[in-house]
Amino acid sequence: MEDAKNVVAQVRESAERRVLFLPHALRQMLRAEPMITGAEVRQVIAKGSVIEEYPEDPRGHSCLLLGLGEGKRPIHVVCAPKPDYLAIITAYLPDPTDWSDDFRRRVKR
Repeated sequence: MEDAKNVVAQVRESAERRVLFLPHALRQMLRAEPMITGAEVRQVIAKGSVIEEYPEDPRGHSCLLLGLGEGKRPIHVVCAPKPDYLAIITAYLPDPTDWSDDFRRRVKR
């Protein structure tokens, strides 16, 4: 639990400096119906919670955040805190068939 709090603090501190949307994130955000806005991603960063961590990610330590967007729809954001910015790797609407009812755990197939 302490590690998740630390990661959230790092994410939010990096986001205060700058938020950088990587090309893959922008493509994903534009293809969602309805699309995911930058404001929604910022809302997930500000109020969301870490549901997975990826310490060995080649892009640097990253994590998966879950938060709510417009109309309280669940949104997943994968991001990597850097010293000067927060890299948004991807943002998507989780598929209910791949996730638990609360969108916090992957469903094993």
